Amino acid sequence: MTFPIENKQGFSIVSLKGEVDLNNSPEARKVILNCLKKDKHVMVEMSAVDYIDSSGVASLVEGFQYARSNDLDFGLIGVSDAAMNVLRLARLDQVFHIYASLEDCVNRAS
Repeated sequence: MTFPIENKQGFSIVSLKGEVDLNNSPEARKVILNCLKKDKHVMVEMSAVDYIDSSGVASLVEGFQYARSNDLDFGLIGVSDAAMNVLRLARLDQVFHIYASLEDCVNRAS
């Protein structure tokens, strides 16, 4: 599975879709961290995520931690109901910056 990256308004937007599980979360992790290692602010677009397991969540957490320790912005946009339920169970909805859209993120920052 590939995770497209789009550069918009100073962010690398990494789009996750389908099932983010043990089979493809290592690739998602790699894509997210590669963007961050290029000193890019990252938003992960999750509106098309049908399912996310603990390995997928761990990839997001690792990206968040890397961003925080390197003074970069990291957040989630358009989180699907299925993914949000998992984030709420883990109480990560209180940790991640979650936005309805990239425009919402940019408007809050200004």
